[in-house]
Amino acid sequence: MNTPKGEGFAHVLIDYGPESDLYWTVIITKSGEIWTFSNREVRASKNITLGRVSPEEPPPGEADVSTNPLSIPSIKAAR
Repeated sequence: MNTPKGEGFAHVLIDYGPESDLYWTVIITKSGEIWTFSNREVRASKNITLGRVSPEEPPPGEADVSTNPLSIPSIKAAR
């Protein structure tokens, strides 16, 4: 996978349910670090066999976007 920390190997996929992003736990190839990223922060790596020859990099700054529904003003106000 392509991640904000570099290319890595997807090890675990975490699904907290329909009101949350999917979370990928990835082993970073270069450093061996293990990080968890939301679905919007990662992209599938190149796979010539499947025709994915130049996947785009994850957009910078997406990690700063909260996936917590309570951070949305209309939901926060309703509580």
